[in-house]
Amino acid sequence: MPSSSAHSIESHRLADHSVDLRMPLLAMMALVVGTGGAVGAWILVKLIAVATNLFWFGRLSADNVVITDASVGLLVVAIPVLGSLIVGLMARFGSDKIRGHGIPEAIETILFGQSRLSLKVALLKPLSSAVSIGSGGPFGAEGPIIMTGGAIGSLFAQCFHLSAAERKTLLVAGAAAGMTAIFGTPLAAILLAVEVLLFEWKPRSFVPVVVAAMVAYAWRPYFIGSGPMFPTTAGLVDGGLGLVASAGIGVAVGLEATLLSTMLYRIEDLFHKLPVHWMWWPAIGAIVVGIGGLIDAHVLGAGYASIEALLTASLSLRVVVALLVVKAAVWLVALGSGTSGGVLAPLLILGGAAGFLIGQFLPGDAGFWAMIGMAGIMSGAMRAPMTGAIFAAELTGHFQALPYTIVAATAAYAISVLLMRRSILTEKIARRGRHILQEYTVDPLELLQADQIMTRAPETLPGTMTISEALAFFTSEARHRSYPVVDGNGRLVGLVSRTDALQWQTDRRQADSTLADAVSDAAQPVAYPDTPSGVVADLIIETGIGRIPIVARHTHQVVGILSRQDLLKARGANRMAETDRDRFVRLGTERPA
Repeated sequence: MPSSSAHSIESHRLADHSVDLRMPLLAMMALVVGTGGAVGAWILVKLIAVATNLFWFGRLSADNVVITDASVGLLVVAIPVLGSLIVGLMARFGSDKIRGHGIPEAIETILFGQSRLSLKVALLKPLSSAVSIGSGGPFGAEGPIIMTGGAIGSLFAQCFHLSAAERKTLLVAGAAAGMTAIFGTPLAAILLAVEVLLFEWKPRSFVPVVVAAMVAYAWRPYFIGSGPMFPTTAGLVDGGLGLVASAGIGVAVGLEATLLSTMLYRIEDLFHKLPVHWMWWPAIGAIVVGIGGLIDAHVLGAGYASIEALLTASLSLRVVVALLVVKAAVWLVALGSGTSGGVLAPLLILGGAAGFLIGQFLPGDAGFWAMIGMAGIMSGAMRAPMTGAIFAAELTGHFQALPYTIVAATAAYAISVLLMRRSILTEKIARRGRHILQEYTVDPLELLQADQIMTRAPETLPGTMTISEALAFFTSEARHRSYPVVDGNGRLVGLVSRTDALQWQTDRRQADSTLADAVSDAAQPVAYPDTPSGVVADLIIETGIGRIPIVARHTHQVVGILSRQDLLKARGANRMAETDRDRFVRLGTERPA
């Protein structure tokens, strides 16, 4: 007797991927989100330029300038403090979500906030970041544009009837579009979405993210510019030596990333101990930024000119050492104070400086080793090895270096995950009591089918049993909460439970009726032996019935039953596959025990 639930199970189509017509719908919506991300990136770049001109040159202009061209004397200390004070006020009276570098806030919104970002965040995040960077904050634009692009995607999604998962797709699509528009790195932006933001690999999310990134890439020449952001043709060190050296640099910058992350959150802890409101913390941290600017003005602002100089090996050793030490100090203090800014550009400078210095002892161009350091530190700090490797190649247009960036990124990633429980992105979320797992595996419930974990030949009750007999059975013999009721040929008639028995106990009018009469009109959820266990788990959640009969597809005979306890078998089997270790091939010199 097929029921409505049986029909829903029947319609479930086994396939390699879960996809429907919502995917092309989201892809079309991503066209708009991609454009919005590109426009948002252009606005952010212009806002940073306006803020830089106002703070350092006293003029209203959107022309691109560098802070090192300004001559302000001791005001180099006061200007970052003024900008950070403005950011603190915006966070206090606007939205505290603009604090930080954007990516942790985006992750938290995706995982715990149903991917809903507010219009206030979409407006205040780029504005606060422009003030912070423009006034000398040692940050890049990537974190803010990821948050801003994500807010654009989320706001657009909230205009329609979409699920939280679909809103997440458009949020991440906007983030990828913004990153692509700023850096011209669509493949790295897509990989960042997969490795850091999506927490899944599904066509429903992957295809729209790609669409949005490529739309932003198409708009980029009109808004930002075309070609690699930092083109370089540094010579390669071919052969095994180059790969081994890249691995060594990867290990070094992986250690550097670990140290930076540890120091960042210790500094943040120190700010939490200050006897003043957090609104004032950015201004306090900016004092250190201003002092760093007195030492070397190159540490102020996004530092894109420093990245270019490292890649072209046009800096002296003294300047690189100063850049490494002072940039690290001002960036850690500023970010630990809770101001608004990104992590990627500073990380590129710090990893590039380390690679540059190590490269002095290696053959080849120091600029090439700076590039390798950049790939490694991005991977180690953000736990995104493929993103780090591809980003360095796309950013420079030096795709011949890809094997070396992959080696460095993997080595840094290995060191990072061995030494740090959390990345620089997830530690902040973990400190708020949220646990995040960044490992993607196939859900064992989706992998196993019902007949692989069900209880076979389950106990059943005959449809000819009377209600009085059933009451006596549940009172003295029953070991389970419910039992399938079958006819003379073993076909499912329905399901009877202790709840039914309690109702019959209070109403004795059906005492002489049979179970077949009592349950024949009830819609009974069933599954088939080839039904994925995850679908059965969903059925249990939807119906509240803890034991689902498994019936033969054509005869409808009961062949098993799948309970909540059986579903745990799938997790148990997966755990055994991870932890149980056996050897099946033995060396010939060994003797059996």
